[in-house]
Amino acid sequence: MAADVRRIGVAILAGGEATRLPGKLALRVGDLPMIVRVFRNVSDGRETFISCKGAFPREIDELLPCPMVVDHWPLRGPLSGMLSTFAKMSSPLVFAVAGDAPFVTGAFIERLAREWNEGDEALVPIHATDEKEIMEPLAALYERRAFLREGFDVLSSGKGALRSVIERLRARTIRIDDPRIFTNVNTPADYERLRAALQG
Repeated sequence: MAADVRRIGVAILAGGEATRLPGKLALRVGDLPMIVRVFRNVSDGRETFISCKGAFPREIDELLPCPMVVDHWPLRGPLSGMLSTFAKMSSPLVFAVAGDAPFVTGAFIERLAREWNEGDEALVPIHATDEKEIMEPLAALYERRAFLREGFDVLSSGKGALRSVIERLRARTIRIDDPRIFTNVNTPADYERLRAALQG
Protein backbone atom coordinates (compact mmCIF):
# COMPACT_ATOMS: atom_id res chain seq x y z
CA MET A 1 0.00 0.00 0.00
CA ALA A 2 1.50 3.32 -1.04
CA ALA A 3 2.11 6.07 1.50
CA ASP A 4 -0.05 9.18 1.39
CA VAL A 5 2.31 11.86 0.09
CA ARG A 6 0.47 14.40 2.25
CA ARG A 7 1.82 12.60 5.32
CA ILE A 8 5.47 12.99 4.26
CA GLY A 9 7.63 15.77 5.67
CA VAL A 10 11.18 16.63 4.66
CA ALA A 11 14.32 17.03 6.77
CA ILE A 12 17.23 18.65 4.93
CA LEU A 13 20.56 17.78 6.55
CA ALA A 14 22.79 20.84 6.39
CA GLY A 15 24.83 20.68 9.59
CA GLY A 16 27.96 18.88 8.44
CA GLU A 17 31.44 20.29 8.83
CA ALA A 18 32.26 20.33 5.07
CA THR A 19 35.98 20.33 5.85
CA ARG A 20 36.95 19.53 2.25
CA LEU A 21 34.78 22.29 0.76
CA PRO A 22 33.91 24.89 3.39
CA GLY A 23 30.80 26.91 2.63
CA LYS A 24 29.65 24.49 -0.04
CA LEU A 25 25.94 24.94 0.66
CA ALA A 26 26.22 28.59 -0.33
CA LEU A 27 27.87 27.78 -3.69
CA ARG A 28 25.79 28.55 -6.74
CA VAL A 29 24.08 25.66 -8.48
CA GLY A 30 22.62 27.21 -11.57
CA ASP A 31 21.12 30.49 -10.41
CA LEU A 32 20.62 29.53 -6.75
CA PRO A 33 22.76 28.69 -3.71
CA MET A 34 22.94 24.93 -3.35
CA ILE A 35 20.90 24.70 -0.13
CA VAL A 36 18.17 26.88 -1.64
CA ARG A 37 18.00 24.72 -4.74
CA VAL A 38 17.63 21.59 -2.60
CA PHE A 39 14.94 23.26 -0.49
CA ARG A 40 12.92 24.30 -3.52
CA ASN A 41 13.30 20.87 -5.12
CA VAL A 42 11.74 18.99 -2.21
CA SER A 43 9.67 21.36 -0.07
CA ASP A 44 6.60 22.20 -2.15
CA GLY A 45 3.49 21.43 -0.11
CA ARG A 46 5.43 19.54 2.57
CA GLU A 47 6.36 20.20 6.18
CA THR A 48 10.06 21.00 5.75
CA PHE A 49 12.75 21.56 8.36
CA ILE A 50 16.46 22.20 7.94
CA SER A 51 19.02 20.70 10.31
CA CYS A 52 21.91 23.14 10.60
CA LYS A 53 24.77 24.44 12.75
CA GLY A 54 23.29 27.94 12.89
CA ALA A 55 22.01 30.68 10.63
CA PHE A 56 23.04 30.91 7.02
CA PRO A 57 24.11 34.24 5.56
CA ARG A 58 21.15 36.65 5.52
CA GLU A 59 20.71 36.53 1.74
CA ILE A 60 20.33 32.75 1.96
CA ASP A 61 18.18 32.70 5.11
CA GLU A 62 15.68 34.97 3.37
CA LEU A 63 15.22 32.31 0.67
CA LEU A 64 14.55 29.49 3.17
CA PRO A 65 11.09 30.07 4.69
CA CYS A 66 11.11 27.07 7.01
CA PRO A 67 12.12 26.18 10.58
CA MET A 68 15.81 25.64 11.30
CA VAL A 69 16.90 23.14 13.97
CA VAL A 70 20.37 23.42 15.45
CA ASP A 71 21.85 20.00 16.18
CA HIS A 72 21.69 19.18 19.91
CA TRP A 73 24.67 16.83 19.62
CA PRO A 74 27.24 18.50 17.34
CA LEU A 75 29.97 16.49 15.64
CA ARG A 76 27.97 13.25 15.89
CA GLY A 77 27.22 12.91 12.19
CA PRO A 78 23.89 12.94 10.35
CA LEU A 79 22.15 10.74 12.93
CA SER A 80 22.23 13.46 15.58
CA GLY A 81 20.96 16.04 13.10
CA MET A 82 18.11 13.76 12.08
CA LEU A 83 17.14 13.05 15.67
CA SER A 84 17.20 16.75 16.61
CA THR A 85 15.05 17.61 13.59
CA PHE A 86 12.65 14.66 13.56
CA ALA A 87 11.82 15.40 17.20
CA LYS A 88 10.51 18.84 16.18
CA MET A 89 8.41 17.62 13.25
CA SER A 90 4.86 16.29 13.15
CA SER A 91 4.68 14.38 9.84
CA PRO A 92 4.31 10.62 10.35
CA LEU A 93 6.83 9.93 7.58
CA VAL A 94 9.96 11.97 6.89
CA PHE A 95 12.14 12.05 3.81
CA ALA A 96 15.73 12.82 4.81
CA VAL A 97 17.93 14.46 2.20
CA ALA A 98 21.43 15.89 2.22
CA GLY A 99 21.70 19.62 1.72
CA ASP A 100 24.23 19.06 -1.08
CA ALA A 101 22.03 16.78 -3.21
CA PRO A 102 20.75 19.13 -5.94
CA PHE A 103 19.19 16.44 -8.17
CA VAL A 104 16.80 14.97 -5.59
CA THR A 105 13.30 16.28 -6.28
CA GLY A 106 9.73 15.96 -5.13
CA ALA A 107 9.17 13.40 -7.89
CA PHE A 108 11.70 11.13 -6.18
CA ILE A 109 9.87 11.46 -2.87
CA GLU A 110 6.65 10.50 -4.64
CA ARG A 111 8.35 7.48 -6.13
CA LEU A 112 9.38 6.25 -2.69
CA ALA A 113 5.86 6.92 -1.42
CA ARG A 114 4.45 4.63 -4.11
CA GLU A 115 6.83 1.86 -2.99
CA TRP A 116 6.08 2.21 0.71
CA ASN A 117 4.36 -0.82 2.27
CA GLU A 118 2.28 -1.04 5.40
CA GLY A 119 4.60 -2.00 8.24
CA ASP A 120 7.68 -0.37 6.72
CA GLU A 121 9.79 1.77 9.02
CA ALA A 122 12.37 2.78 6.41
CA LEU A 123 12.70 2.64 2.63
CA VAL A 124 16.31 3.19 1.56
CA PRO A 125 17.54 3.54 -2.03
CA ILE A 126 20.47 1.52 -3.28
CA HIS A 127 22.37 1.69 -6.55
CA ALA A 128 25.26 -0.24 -8.03
CA THR A 129 28.65 0.96 -9.19
CA ASP A 130 31.29 -1.09 -10.97
CA GLU A 131 32.76 -2.02 -7.60
CA LYS A 132 29.92 -2.31 -5.09
CA GLU A 133 26.34 -1.63 -4.10
CA ILE A 134 25.80 1.70 -2.37
CA MET A 135 23.08 2.53 0.14
CA GLU A 136 21.73 6.09 0.25
CA PRO A 137 20.35 6.73 3.77
CA LEU A 138 20.33 10.50 3.12
CA ALA A 139 17.81 10.15 0.30
CA ALA A 140 15.48 7.81 2.16
CA LEU A 141 12.01 7.69 3.68
CA TYR A 142 11.55 6.97 7.39
CA GLU A 143 8.68 6.37 9.81
CA ARG A 144 9.41 9.24 12.18
CA ARG A 145 8.49 7.72 15.53
CA ALA A 146 10.27 4.45 14.78
CA PHE A 147 13.41 6.34 13.79
CA LEU A 148 13.35 8.34 17.02
CA ARG A 149 12.77 5.19 19.06
CA GLU A 150 15.76 3.34 17.66
CA GLY A 151 17.93 6.36 16.88
CA PHE A 152 18.13 7.65 20.43
CA ASP A 153 19.18 4.19 21.62
CA VAL A 154 21.95 4.04 19.04
CA LEU A 155 23.14 7.58 19.78
CA SER A 156 23.17 7.02 23.55
CA SER A 157 25.24 3.88 23.05
CA GLY A 158 28.00 6.10 21.67
CA LYS A 159 27.94 4.56 18.21
CA GLY A 160 25.98 7.19 16.34
CA ALA A 161 25.99 5.39 12.99
CA LEU A 162 22.96 5.95 10.81
CA ARG A 163 23.34 2.47 9.34
CA SER A 164 23.07 1.03 12.85
CA VAL A 165 19.62 2.60 13.17
CA ILE A 166 18.50 1.26 9.80
CA GLU A 167 19.56 -2.24 10.86
CA ARG A 168 17.19 -1.98 13.83
CA LEU A 169 14.22 -0.79 11.78
CA ARG A 170 11.86 -2.76 9.57
CA ALA A 171 13.73 -1.43 6.57
CA ARG A 172 13.58 -2.29 2.90
CA THR A 173 15.78 -1.20 0.05
CA ILE A 174 14.73 -0.05 -3.38
CA ARG A 175 17.05 -0.28 -6.36
CA ILE A 176 17.46 2.95 -8.32
CA ASP A 177 19.05 2.67 -11.75
CA ASP A 178 19.94 6.34 -12.13
CA PRO A 179 22.78 7.15 -9.69
CA ARG A 180 22.88 10.76 -10.92
CA ILE A 181 19.99 11.44 -8.54
CA PHE A 182 22.36 10.95 -5.62
CA THR A 183 25.06 13.33 -6.82
CA ASN A 184 26.46 15.29 -3.90
CA VAL A 185 29.29 17.74 -3.46
CA ASN A 186 32.13 17.07 -1.03
CA THR A 187 35.21 18.47 -2.78
CA PRO A 188 36.12 21.25 -5.23
CA ALA A 189 36.38 18.59 -7.94
CA ASP A 190 32.83 17.42 -7.18
CA TYR A 191 31.61 20.98 -7.55
CA GLU A 192 33.33 21.43 -10.89
CA ARG A 193 31.81 18.19 -12.17
CA LEU A 194 28.38 19.39 -11.02
CA ARG A 195 28.78 22.70 -12.83
CA ALA A 196 29.88 20.87 -15.99
CA ALA A 197 26.88 18.53 -15.74
CA LEU A 198 24.47 21.45 -15.43
CA GLN A 199 26.05 23.22 -18.39
CA GLY A 200 25.84 20.01 -20.42
